[in-house]
Amino acid sequence: MVEGLRERKKTQMRERLRVVAAELFVERGFDGVSIAEIAAAADVSKMTVLNYFATKEDLVVAPLEDHVDEPARVVRERAPGESALAALRRQFLAALAEHDPATGLNDVPRVRAMQQLMMSTPALLLRVRDFAARSAEALAAAFAEQTGAAPDDLTPRFAAEQVMAVRFALVTENGRRISAGESADAVYPAAVAAANLAFDLLARGLAGYAR
Repeated sequence: MVEGLRERKKTQMRERLRVVAAELFVERGFDGVSIAEIAAAADVSKMTVLNYFATKEDLVVAPLEDHVDEPARVVRERAPGESALAALRRQFLAALAEHDPATGLNDVPRVRAMQQLMMSTPALLLRVRDFAARSAEALAAAFAEQTGAAPDDLTPRFAAEQVMAVRFALVTENGRRISAGESADAVYPAAVAAANLAFDLLARGLAGYAR
């Protein structure tokens, strides 16, 4: 019981620090805010911030970590008889329906502001690219497991890179339309159609992962 309360307090503190940091970053830019200033705004010590987030970048990109292994998990945990690509399509369409920020189809102002911050700040963009590379690597490992590919077989790696590139293109297009002023609800039908088209094209090129 005590442990559960402690974990809830930790979660609440992490979210509080992220919200405070986000407000400062949006107002003054990522490079214009220090860890000490975030601590002062949150009324905690600098060490408290660093205990929760090892770097300033982590205050922005930490939510990405929840998704880094997601495509690989979807492949490994798919239902019997479901192909890897069918499972990945199903998961992406479900995320679109929920307006998950990871799909780019989210018009909550704070979410959009932080996503734009990530894409416009070099230090954060490096972390986004690192996330994408690790996600592709994890997916490649899952593909290799399902096909029994030899360690020197590059097919799973190239297949994973194609899947991740298509997902990134879908996310980018959704984000572009939201940034242009369209609502997530208005973009949703086109986002679903684009996702289905993209996965149809993937299935043709990656037949081995579509059955």
